[in-house]
Amino acid sequence: MQILRILLSLASGVFLTQGVAVRDNLCDVENQLISSNLCVQFSVASGTGCAWMCNYCASQLGTNNYYFTDNVCTYQEGQGCVGNPIAGKTYTCCTL
Repeated sequence: MQILRILLSLASGVFLTQGVAVRDNLCDVENQLISSNLCVQFSVASGTGCAWMCNYCASQLGTNNYYFTDNVCTYQEGQGCVGNPIAGKTYTCCTL
């Protein structure tokens, strides 16, 4: 039954955790299961940088082992999380 719930949630785009849909409408965030990776989708406002986005992904995913599916932000030694996000675009970060 749990596998069916996960498959149904994948079809609807909302991840189910023990039968409870997880969605944060305040930040336009959606958690979902893609393969065996947990992913978070969100959009940002103008002026939001990669440092905030990386902190947000780490916090939401509960790990520092994640990646952005479109490589908008990357970690660079000595500089931290860098990149050029676009306001209003939907970004996805997933656990490794």
